[in-house]
Amino acid sequence: MQLHPSSAPENGAGTIRIPAVMDAFSRLAEDWDLSTDEQITLLGSPGRSTFFKWKKSGGNLPHDTIERISHLLGIYKSLQIVLPDPEAADAWVKRPNAFFGDRSAREVMLDGQVVDIYKVREYLDAQRGG
Repeated sequence: MQLHPSSAPENGAGTIRIPAVMDAFSRLAEDWDLSTDEQITLLGSPGRSTFFKWKKSGGNLPHDTIERISHLLGIYKSLQIVLPDPEAADAWVKRPNAFFGDRSAREVMLDGQVVDIYKVREYLDAQRGG
């Protein structure tokens, strides 16, 4: 998914309003069976009311949240390329991986920092040759 300036107007204070981004994240969260708390962690631990506002209307998303979702969607896309079977791709996130010290990608990402999500994306980008 590409974000174009015309579809991603800035609303000041470093936020962007993009309902489609949260829709894409919600589909990913459903495919990966993420709990509400896990979704909140992956988005940078906003307050619960903020999270539900974002899910309902897209809200004003901080750049940090947009970056997180961008990496997560990149991971999702890479998995679809590396493992074309959707069930296998979604299951990969939960399986222990030697590269991550026998932790699953999900566990690594749920450490909560952008860099944790980026580690998983970088690994998968290397696996697919991109």
